[in-house]
Amino acid sequence: MEDKKLIFLCGFMGCGKTTQGKKLAKALGYHFIDLDEYTANKYDKDITDIFQEFGEDEFRKIETTSLTECITDNMKTVIALGGGTPCFNNNIDLLKKSGTVVYLKMSADDLYKRLFKETAKRPLVANKETDELYVYIKDLLAKREVFYNQATISVDGNLYEVDEMKQLVSPKV
Repeated sequence: MEDKKLIFLCGFMGCGKTTQGKKLAKALGYHFIDLDEYTANKYDKDITDIFQEFGEDEFRKIETTSLTECITDNMKTVIALGGGTPCFNNNIDLLKKSGTVVYLKMSADDLYKRLFKETAKRPLVANKETDELYVYIKDLLAKREVFYNQATISVDGNLYEVDEMKQLVSPKV
């Protein structure tokens, strides 16, 4: 049986998982899946509506089910995870067993600069005031990095180059 060769991009919301994942998939000749988009299509609702309708606990169960389906049903695929995906339901262990996990690492300052313009699109930061948003990002990033730092590879999200990433993951895929 052929190795599945899955690559998972993890990191905080706004770090570029989807944008960079599409580029990496194209460079490798792989398929691309955005886990949030996959889940939204499955429920015929956008991710913010799913999150609001079901609450975070149920959303995380739904997300884990979607992740399991993507792992089971795909080969040679780059999967951009939701920011919290590795942090719940032992997903980080499932990810590490199933493929190469790449952490797109960014500082709280850089994430804040990216996220303050698009809070309405992201359920965890929706309607947060400027100062409150920065503190929230800094605190949540600190909690999530325990999981993100378990990735196979860690790269600077600001300096990401698809050719560099291709070289980093190629020996592992």
